[in-house]
Amino acid sequence: MGHSFELPHEALVEATPEEVWEAISTGPGIDAWLVGRSAVADGVVRTAFGGGEMPPSTVTAAEPLQRFAHSSDKADDGRFVAYEFLVEGRGRSSTLVRMVTSGFLPGDDWQDEFEAMSRGLEMFFATLVEYLSHFAGRTARPVTAFGPMVHDWPRAWETLYAALGGPPSPGDRVRVGPAEGVVYFRNSQTLGIRADNALYRFLQGFNGPMIAAHVLFDGADEGPLWEAWLEKLYADGA
Repeated sequence: MGHSFELPHEALVEATPEEVWEAISTGPGIDAWLVGRSAVADGVVRTAFGGGEMPPSTVTAAEPLQRFAHSSDKADDGRFVAYEFLVEGRGRSSTLVRMVTSGFLPGDDWQDEFEAMSRGLEMFFATLVEYLSHFAGRTARPVTAFGPMVHDWPRAWETLYAALGGPPSPGDRVRVGPAEGVVYFRNSQTLGIRADNALYRFLQGFNGPMIAAHVLFDGADEGPLWEAWLEKLYADGA
């Protein structure tokens, strides 16, 4: 049966159209808010994540400072995902940025994948806004770490929240592992924390582990540190 979808997100950010354009249309810019490592070259957006490659996405529109769009090829089963970004400069160096994600998920069991995609996109757009508001123009180092396989997600989130001192809300200051910062976003499957030189994110892996998908703006690669932290956190299973 499958499911066609369109998911819009919009925010006014304290950043210039040039800073927004850099963040949505270049590899280093995308690295600062999505996941993994991205490159934009020869009209294609490519992203490497978790030791693999996401499906390449062909650029379908590139109007500098106004519109950037790209889409994966349609698979035999009809699956594809397309992204469109609209940029509108406002006064006093602020910009309205709109992201619309659309596509098609095949099969009769599309609901769980759609839920995971929706919650993840909410986090990624919130991270884009946070990046533009606090770190615009800075080069990022993406860090990805995977915890053990999760079999009970409510328990897994309770375990993580307990490590923070309880379920957090946006605006709360928390300490998680070696990091301390302010919660900037939380939904049922993600958590984002802004530190002085990093954006720390925890994502519910689809049919997999808890994922630490952090963005660092200073310092060394923290991947092994976070992998060890997740292993210890979930040593008793979840």
